[in-house]
Amino acid sequence: MTSDAEGLLFEAVSTPQRSYSHRAFAFLAMLALALGLAGGIVFAMLGAWPVTGFLGGEFALVLGLVWMHQRWSARAFEIIALKEGHLSVTRSDGRGRWVSVVIDPYWARLQHDRIPGRAGILTLATRNRRVEIGRYLNAEEKRSLEEALRDALRRYREPRFDNPQLREG
Repeated sequence: MTSDAEGLLFEAVSTPQRSYSHRAFAFLAMLALALGLAGGIVFAMLGAWPVTGFLGGEFALVLGLVWMHQRWSARAFEIIALKEGHLSVTRSDGRGRWVSVVIDPYWARLQHDRIPGRAGILTLATRNRRVEIGRYLNAEEKRSLEEALRDALRRYREPRFDNPQLREG
């Protein structure tokens, strides 16, 4: 019985940046609660007490959206795997939708379109297909992925065989 990892020549996994932890979210919730409470007190003192409900609703909506974004970004990922005979790009977004593309590694070419002030676009291209990779990476990480994948593809296309008869001895 063979495992999937046996024939694996290269693998890169990328995930979206998660800007803060559970502790930071709790701090944000407390800050939103304090702002909503302060605003509610001010409006109640001015006689506009119905506004306090809308303030609480707005802060609850903002916190809910931030929580949903964090939850979705925790489930999103991209895996680039080079195995003997195929190069696959598997991507999942935060909603659970999967996309998997398989490319012949011999014909795959990397193209990095650099855009000033941005991370740029890194694509794997074959004769009739282009697949963007490294969507979650910054510019430096994209350069690193490009170098590593380019090196792995070169090693795949130009294998080195160890022939004991050709060794100097």
